[in-house]
Amino acid sequence: MLEQAEALTTSDHARSLQLLARLNLEAARLTQDQRWHLRYLDAWEAMYESDYPKSGAMFEDIIRHAGNPVWVDRASAMLLWQLVLTRHYPEAFELANRLAARLPQATDAKARRAILLNLSQSMAVAGQIDLAVKYAQMALAMASSGKESCYAAASLVVALSSGHRLMLDSPELQQAIRACAVAKLPVFSTDLQLTVVRLHLQAGQQRKALALLDRMAPAIEADGYTPNKLQALVLRAQALAAIGDAAAARKASLAVVAMQSTGDWPRDAYEVLYHVEKKQGHAAAALDDYEKFAALDKAHLDDANVRAMAYETVQQHVLVQKLETEKLDQQNAALRMQQKLDAKAAETNRLYLALLLMALVFAGLWMFRIKRSQLRFKKLSHLDGLTTVFNRQHFMGEVERTLRLLEKRAEMACLVFIDLDHFKRINDTHGHAMGDEVLRQVVVAGKQQLRPADLFGRLGGEEFGILLVGCSHEQGMAIADRIRRAVEATTVECEGNVITVSTSVGLACTGVCGYDLRRLCREADAALYRAKRGGRNRVVADTGSGDFAEA
Repeated sequence: MLEQAEALTTSDHARSLQLLARLNLEAARLTQDQRWHLRYLDAWEAMYESDYPKSGAMFEDIIRHAGNPVWVDRASAMLLWQLVLTRHYPEAFELANRLAARLPQATDAKARRAILLNLSQSMAVAGQIDLAVKYAQMALAMASSGKESCYAAASLVVALSSGHRLMLDSPELQQAIRACAVAKLPVFSTDLQLTVVRLHLQAGQQRKALALLDRMAPAIEADGYTPNKLQALVLRAQALAAIGDAAAARKASLAVVAMQSTGDWPRDAYEVLYHVEKKQGHAAAALDDYEKFAALDKAHLDDANVRAMAYETVQQHVLVQKLETEKLDQQNAALRMQQKLDAKAAETNRLYLALLLMALVFAGLWMFRIKRSQLRFKKLSHLDGLTTVFNRQHFMGEVERTLRLLEKRAEMACLVFIDLDHFKRINDTHGHAMGDEVLRQVVVAGKQQLRPADLFGRLGGEEFGILLVGCSHEQGMAIADRIRRAVEATTVECEGNVITVSTSVGLACTGVCGYDLRRLCREADAALYRAKRGGRNRVVADTGSGDFAEA
């Protein structure tokens, strides 16, 4: 019954719960090892139901008191993933290091697979994609049943997807889909199919994505697995928005928001709502949705930074511990030498001091390296990875800080919003790699027209923002038009074809709108809309009188 209850956890969860209830009623009849097995299954169920305090305490109890290395290893593997889910990253990565060192001694097949699978998932979260892929491949190589093959193949897909190495025709994806279908694990099969939907969207195949979502809908509803429901709704909203069905996209996005979920789902839903409202010209609603999206996106980026920093800190802690162990070994060796060579005490002391000094210098060098890495990481966290200008969060923070200073000094400034015209057509025609190169060249052209004091940031996609410091309305219009002409003159070659791009520019000035960032953003966005509607490739500015000036 214990083995059957465990086997049904992911294929027939309701039946598994019935067996667990019977087993708990008969717990007094079980042997000690069977009771630990039952406690492990109860902890697993508590974690499945997101009762993390209860499951964490139960896993800790198994680790401390079971005595059987099999249950200690399996409980440790599950505790590792729970620590990741609850964002206790330093504790998670320290446990991951201990489990990785434990792998050679883990001889039980189930325990070893559990360690490998959860190591793969935790390394994917830490951004260590090569390690995540390696652990998943090791688990796949030792799989002896359909379910084990499904679990391992699905973990490999997660690792590759986290590293942006997965494509629609990737053999690893097809292998995972086949394995989970054969194993009859509906939750895993649905999750993999949702991965296919996401890849269709990335390839611009919105119709195929929607068709697959329609076919999957009955299975998703039957599974009742909330993460898959949320993911399906978000993907549907993104696909509908991409094909221009604003009403349906808005309905799907609001359904995600209504479920009051956590993670990336509400962030993606608010992003769709922002673009839908913006496209329909609902400036106030669009701004409200954008603020919610920006807050969630910042939290997502902050969490990614915390994960990376926690992993780096744990690794450096391991190195420091290693240095301390080496230093103690050196001290012991020096003491033994002193006991054996009393006649050469002075020489031994000098050697000991030299060794200690070397260890301290080495430790100092490592600490310097850690500090340098931290400073570099902090700097990179402020920049957009593709264009190397400020990312949206840092740009908005710097703009608000600068506006406060300018208001105190009674100096003017202009906020400029730039949107590339027909950029989606470039991606669809020439591919995203060429789209990325166009974005880089546009940024280069724009920078050449700016002064050192001006702020330049990427707001998302093909949208950019610029704060022109110390500029009047007329000066801002002149600089914005120079940027527009510079971008228009920029060419990018692609397989013998020359690609050009134009921009629509919206401008708002503090002399008209004041120093409130939200109002400046609203007016600049409204001017940008006017430039788009007016035929694109132009500069439009708010004059404060209800009209717009055009360059």
